Amino acid sequence: MNVLAAYRRISRWPAGRWLFSRLVCWKAPYFASIAPRIESLEPGRGIATLAHRRRVTNHLGTVHAIALCNLAEFVGGLTCDASIPTSMRWIPKGMTVAYLKKAVGRMRAIATPAFPPREAEAGYELPFEVVVEDPAGDVVFRATIAMWVSPKSAR
Repeated sequence: MNVLAAYRRISRWPAGRWLFSRLVCWKAPYFASIAPRIESLEPGRGIATLAHRRRVTNHLGTVHAIALCNLAEFVGGLTCDASIPTSMRWIPKGMTVAYLKKAVGRMRAIATPAFPPREAEAGYELPFEVVVEDPAGDVVFRATIAMWVSPKSAR
């Protein structure tokens, strides 16, 4: 079962989005360090949140810069997986970030591809834009994640 199908199935249950987020963190344990929550996932757009709690806070009392990077990779990766053709696979190749404002409160990250993914015989770079907003809707962080999309190998 692919990620999008699993999300669609599990998110219908009570606490389904929470459970789906936990399952992703079980599969990729490093994400559990920030306890992200997927809010919405569809081809071409994903939304995830991060609660402002002590374990993601820096010495200034704001959400740590690397926690924002982790949130961006979490939602960017899930959105990429939900967006590309099932015959393709992906891996992050690099990330460029900009910290624009102190991050205070629940963070909301929105990921979208720079262009519609396509099926291809060779690999290609697909940038995903991730914008993170604070509770007031102000953009506090932007990231561009270069995803390398390539055909799945025949096994």
